[in-house]
Amino acid sequence: MGASAGLDGGLPMAPMSKVDLFAAIRRDSHAGLSVRAMAGKYKVSRRTVRAALQSAWPQPRKPMPPRASKLDEFKQIIDEILRADLDAPRKQRHTVTRIYDRLIAEHGMRGVSYSVVRRYVADRKPKIRVEAGRGPVNVFFPQTHRPGEEAEVDFGEVTINLRGEPVTCMLFALRLSFSGKAVHRIFASGGSEAFLEGHVHAFTTLGGVPAGKIRYDNLRAAVAQVLGFSRQRVETARWTAFRSHFAIDPFYCQPGLQGAHEKGGVEGQIGWFRRNHLVPVPEVDSFEQLNTWVDVWDTADNDRRIGSRAHTVGEMFAIEQPRLSALPDELFETGTWLGPRVDRYSQVTVRMNRYSVPVRLVGRQVRVHLSASELVVYDGRAEVARHERLMARNSSRLDLDHYLEALLRKPGALPGSTVLEQARAAGKFTPVHDAWWEAVRKAHGDSAGTRALIEVLLLHRHMPHEHVVAGLAAALRAGALTADAVALQARKFAENDDHSQLVDRPRRPASNVVSLTERRLAQLPADTRPLPSVTAYDQLLRLPPRTAERNRS
Repeated sequence: MGASAGLDGGLPMAPMSKVDLFAAIRRDSHAGLSVRAMAGKYKVSRRTVRAALQSAWPQPRKPMPPRASKLDEFKQIIDEILRADLDAPRKQRHTVTRIYDRLIAEHGMRGVSYSVVRRYVADRKPKIRVEAGRGPVNVFFPQTHRPGEEAEVDFGEVTINLRGEPVTCMLFALRLSFSGKAVHRIFASGGSEAFLEGHVHAFTTLGGVPAGKIRYDNLRAAVAQVLGFSRQRVETARWTAFRSHFAIDPFYCQPGLQGAHEKGGVEGQIGWFRRNHLVPVPEVDSFEQLNTWVDVWDTADNDRRIGSRAHTVGEMFAIEQPRLSALPDELFETGTWLGPRVDRYSQVTVRMNRYSVPVRLVGRQVRVHLSASELVVYDGRAEVARHERLMARNSSRLDLDHYLEALLRKPGALPGSTVLEQARAAGKFTPVHDAWWEAVRKAHGDSAGTRALIEVLLLHRHMPHEHVVAGLAAALRAGALTADAVALQARKFAENDDHSQLVDRPRRPASNVVSLTERRLAQLPADTRPLPSVTAYDQLLRLPPRTAERNRS
């Protein structure tokens, strides 16, 4: 408030605040100006001048009376509905939509929007509950945590692109309450194996175990049964053994939304990590690669400041780390051992998924070690198969190498088989394989050509994949449609590769140590024997087919 024109027709005055106006009026009053003169000078009412003379601080503006609403005549009806809902079954209480519909159908409400009713219900519902003595208003209390004594654990869902396909995974997080230092790990699922492996990784990274309580919700990996509304829980046997091994003192939160407030630190940490490190969605080839990135991100987060804290996470963790309890000397087996039997499809069923094993094990019982990310199959003490763990249920993961011996006897089963399609999708059965297979079937027939392909696939057991593929391509260009020709070409690529590695390898510095073998070889006489030759066997290649068959018989 202030005059827009200068006094006595002078230059316009700058607009002044009400406090400045009151100060000017009081100053002019001390100078002897009358109330009427000051009202004319500042273009205000005499009531404003008298208010300024009574107090240097302006009185606050009086609130406007609430404006009448078309909902006013229905507010009492809404309150009665909300009071009746206090005694109604939980799943048969009024929603805002149901209240709105009843007001229109039963009470003739017109001209009131749904949003007006919704705002009134949201405001009155908690107040009516408090008025009825059914519960206090939710109040949250700040917490102070001692270093090294408390932590929180939880899982959260994240999405990644695994080998080009979107996959939903589980993010494990353990957060120390004092410093805010958090350790993360991403697993294919949130089962007991991932739950225990996440703890071991977190404790190893932190260099100790929290000496006090660790807060958990009611994860099935830890809690078998919730006993009523108390804090008592029936724990799973593996979790009981694990927490006994690491001397963990668990604190179980209340079920539902109320329990989430009891471990809000890790709930917020998972959301922060997801927004800051997993946006955009990461493209990875394996969980091992992804968790390597996660470890780098966790280290970088040591420079982060949480809220208005004066120190970084790393600085506060340096205070907290010496106060953690020491790790036990013995290791804890986090995986699960199972004993399934191999079915007639040369597969074992583990957690509602099927995994292939070598066909020689059909009908036998094997030992399976199931971890969070992979599955290893043992025949006795020998490892016979290793698979990446499947995430979806009722799926299968098959390895073509496991079926090669059976396919030699039944080559017609290879085209259209599930294992072949999975090998193509994984990049193990390349277009070069398909081209060579098609050419050899045209030359020797379907059965003989497929057997020749299987003999080539057996080379992968002893030679690198890229050498066999290069040998296939070279044999295809030369028109050599036999497994021996592919093996020969593959060995040539392997020898060239070994030679290039030897050339690129830096030479070792000269040593004063004399090799005893080299000294003995230097004293041997020169070998004058001719090199062996296989030219005598060339005459077998010139025999007609019938002669060769007669010689065999």
